[in-house]
Formats: sequence, structure tokens, C-alpha cells
Amino acid sequence: MKDYIEKRAMEIAEYIINTQSTVRQTAKKFGVSKSTVHKDVTERLPKINPPVASDVKKVLLKNKSERHIRGGKATRLKYKEIDKQVINL
Repeated sequence: MKDYIEKRAMEIAEYIINTQSTVRQTAKKFGVSKSTVHKDVTERLPKINPPVASDVKKVLLKNKSERHIRGGKATRLKYKEIDKQVINL
């Protein structure tokens, strides 16, 4: 594996652990695709640093279990904003 890929995988892992961010948020921050982030932390990271990979996996599982809540909040905010626009017409 090339050095820059290993370095990126470790940086992504540290970011996810420190910020508890989602794959989507991490991809946006690092300017790569969600697929790249996912591959870095699920396939490459366990070969580079298994303990860190385990920590990242815990965060990703937590995020996965909460995603329906985040989706509901986003929908709620969307419709609140639409209501504000309708009232101002």
C-alpha cells in the first residue's frame, strides 16, 4: 500500500474518533468520496493499526444506529423552513 494512502487512512481514523463524525461528513472534510472513506476505515485501517480500526468501528456503528434520528431531525427542520417561507408570503 502506498504511503499517502496509509497516512490518509490514519488521518481519517483520527478525525472520526475525535469528532464522532459520519462517513459523509468525513468525506466532505477530506475531499474524497464516501466509498474511499469507507474503504480506508474498513479494509485498509485494520491492516495498518487494528486497535484504531476497532475504535473507528465503534463510532461508525454508533452513527449507524442513530442515523434514523438524524434523518428525522433533518426532515423536521426542512418542513419548519418551508412553513416559515409560506407564512412570509
